Amino acid sequence: MKWSEFAIQTTNEAVEPVSNILHEAGASGVVIEDPLELVKERENVFGEIYHLNPDDYPDEGVLIKAYLPVNSFLGETVDAIKESINNLLLFDIDLGKNIVSISEVNEEEWATAWKKYYNPVKISERFTIVPTWEDYTPVSSDELIIELDPGMAFGTGTHPTTVMCIQALERTVRPGDLVVDVGTGSGVLSIAAALLDAKQIQSLDLDDVAVQSATQNVELNKVQDRVSVSQGNLLDGVHEQADVVVANILAEVIMSFTDDVAKVVKPGGYFIASGIIQPKKQDVKDAITASGFTIEETVLMEDWVAIIAKRND
Repeated sequence: MKWSEFAIQTTNEAVEPVSNILHEAGASGVVIEDPLELVKERENVFGEIYHLNPDDYPDEGVLIKAYLPVNSFLGETVDAIKESINNLLLFDIDLGKNIVSISEVNEEEWATAWKKYYNPVKISERFTIVPTWEDYTPVSSDELIIELDPGMAFGTGTHPTTVMCIQALERTVRPGDLVVDVGTGSGVLSIAAALLDAKQIQSLDLDDVAVQSATQNVELNKVQDRVSVSQGNLLDGVHEQADVVVANILAEVIMSFTDDVAKVVKPGGYFIASGIIQPKKQDVKDAITASGFTIEETVLMEDWVAIIAKRND
């Protein structure tokens, strides 16, 4: 299928109204290329910030892009978009250069274009996440490499919640441990636990697409002898006690099964919980402690929280 890329060079002031016009015209989303992103300061503890290419941004103003299907109505749609944008001048909105360009994009090219933004990323003192299509040479003898092919359904393993979980696993997993990964997604946490010499990892997700993705990534990293991926709802069906349970899911879900976690985690074992937004931090901590855990560490990264808790003896 062919798509038409509608691009307009305009101003920051016009981003919101122009984006709304494009949405109303049938675009399911917009891409905003703002040169201010090039100078925005961000925390970069482990080199996880990808350096943006100035060539991808306009020299002046902001570039807004939307994608519309190529069909018999495309010409009329584009004319209507241009007219609506020009009408913004009636509301004293500065449109800047107001330069419009139209180009065709093949769906096959579009589906893989995101890969150029996904590069090897060092996310902790020991772990580096590497996309399968990149060549990477470890910089130290004790570096642990996770290869991922996230596809279009799951993340790249570099989201703050995932990074905090992997760093927490580094501090809690010991050789020979049994680990349960609840809501595994791409399987990255299970792979990390295996690389930390956990003896057995039970990797669970309710989504069958996640199960397929995790299975592929586990095999890609050659840890299928220790990681068992299966479809399951939270800890349903888990009967063997674990040294570590890790759950990178929504705060509300974490709070709903802390008692079940306490039944699975061995006395003195750990519960790592992430995916928590800051306003929910105290509620989650209260639920975890009420189930018989002691909070050992609360980690913050951007607007996200991870909690490391130890089950009371």
